[in-house]
Amino acid sequence: MTEFHLLGNGKSAGLYDPSARGDVYTCNLPPFAVPNAKATFMVDFKMMKAIADGSVTVPGEWIIGARPKIWTETYPAFYMKYSGQIREMFTDMPDYCPDYTTFNCGHMGAYYLLTKKNADVIHMYGFDSMFSIDLKSVTDFYLNSDRSVENSRRLADNWRPVWSLLFREFRDRQFKLYYYKDVPKIELPNNVEMVIRTKSKKVT
Repeated sequence: MTEFHLLGNGKSAGLYDPSARGDVYTCNLPPFAVPNAKATFMVDFKMMKAIADGSVTVPGEWIIGARPKIWTETYPAFYMKYSGQIREMFTDMPDYCPDYTTFNCGHMGAYYLLTKKNADVIHMYGFDSMFSIDLKSVTDFYLNSDRSVENSRRLADNWRPVWSLLFREFRDRQFKLYYYKDVPKIELPNNVEMVIRTKSKKVT
């Protein structure tokens, strides 16, 4: 059985236990140092711009989506500089996702692990949009993001249906969602398990 850990950027990413068995992947800029991360998923133009202008440094290897791929084609000097970190360009997207804007970094990471790594189990941390309207993430400290209530609600309403459909598409796989309490805003099918933790693990 292949098990993976996927770290989003919400506060509950801190529930990840670095001693847990299985490879770990991160999304965008990890919320803390994850020295054993296999790769980081990135999907946004704004992440590429922030890396290019030096305001953000993303360590390790990257797996980039459709829009970062366009960025590397538009700015070949950027690609030459960071090609050593770009492990793969992954542009696959499920039919039920309307566009790449709706297909966020977490969706891409999970879809990659399911389709490319044939994951049996994905442990998921920091995906607070499934539980809360508060979408603040560590990347907000570095990138200008609209986190108004109206925009946060819009994003959550776009992202949650994709999670529901992804869980149902891969009904033969298991997902474990780590959060502080059992109050998901979406209906979870039988292959999705809530794991409640009250304290974050210290990662150095």
